[in-house]
Amino acid sequence: MTPLRWLWAALAVWGAVHPMAWFIAWFRTEGWSLGGMIDAWYVNAATTGLTWDLTIAAITLTLWVLVEVAVRRNWEALLAIPATFCIGVSCGLPLYLFLRARPVR
Repeated sequence: MTPLRWLWAALAVWGAVHPMAWFIAWFRTEGWSLGGMIDAWYVNAATTGLTWDLTIAAITLTLWVLVEVAVRRNWEALLAIPATFCIGVSCGLPLYLFLRARPVR
């Protein structure tokens, strides 16, 4: 495995673990309500802007993955889509780059 693939893998793990630690801390403080967390994403203009920024990035990444999978037939790269929407762009993007960087058979 190339050093760049190791970097993508490390960033995908970091992008899954680090934000999740903050989400879990929030849930412990505010209660285990997904609706409450979604409400917090729109509590002010700054968080609303960040929410839309990440939403647009997630949609863009999803379209990129779908187009490239259609061309390259790298079906494993589709794993980046649920990673993006279930964990976040900080995990989905480096995961996709990790999966894309491998030789396709």
